[in-house]
Amino acid sequence: MNEAEFIQALKAYDIVLSEKQQKQFNTYFTCLVEWNEKINLTSLTEKEDVYLKHFFDSLSLAFFKDLSQVESICDVGSGAGFPSIPLKICFPHLKVTIVDSLKKRINFLDILAEQLELDDVHFYHDRAETFGQNKQFRESFDLVTARAVARMSVLSELCLPLVKQNGLFIAMKGSQGDDELVAGMKSVKALGGKHVKTESFILPKEESDRKMIFIEKVKRTAKKYPRKPGTPNRQPLE
Repeated sequence: MNEAEFIQALKAYDIVLSEKQQKQFNTYFTCLVEWNEKINLTSLTEKEDVYLKHFFDSLSLAFFKDLSQVESICDVGSGAGFPSIPLKICFPHLKVTIVDSLKKRINFLDILAEQLELDDVHFYHDRAETFGQNKQFRESFDLVTARAVARMSVLSELCLPLVKQNGLFIAMKGSQGDDELVAGMKSVKALGGKHVKTESFILPKEESDRKMIFIEKVKRTAKKYPRKPGTPNRQPLE
């Protein structure tokens, strides 16, 4: 997907990019490729791949959720800033928080945010399990999301403790999303969540399946969750 195709494809979902936003995406790509030579951020470095599989794919969350009604978003294990930085570019009102366990990625995001001239973005070098127990952040976000981080049974424990009551956790998944949800329903319920819907779409050109799993936070998460770092992955609530 080249830049022109990217701009046109977004218009179909009522996302119209200004010249400034188009330049921001181009700067994002340049910065990503430059930093990728120093640290491993992505296996995709061809421009058309980045625009399709990172930028457009990240923005697909906004195809199914009206972000004008969202003020704060937390992105767990965002890596090189996906999906929250593309969302921030298109929806500048969002207050974005990213938590990632690798300091080098946080350093990249700091530089990226400066080059893109983004405000109301905050990056934290931390494990999601520790971050979710921090009183400053726990149950404070309108929307929490994660893309390609862990299976649902694990991801729910990393994300739902951060969602405020009546807020949303949206897991961005591939074709395996439905099966993961079935396996992870015990975890979702134990952490105060309720599955409200799953949206599906086909990533253009590649024609691969994508799933958006919407979990509403219907009750507060028990204080014992998330458990100590590493425990959710070793002993998921299945």
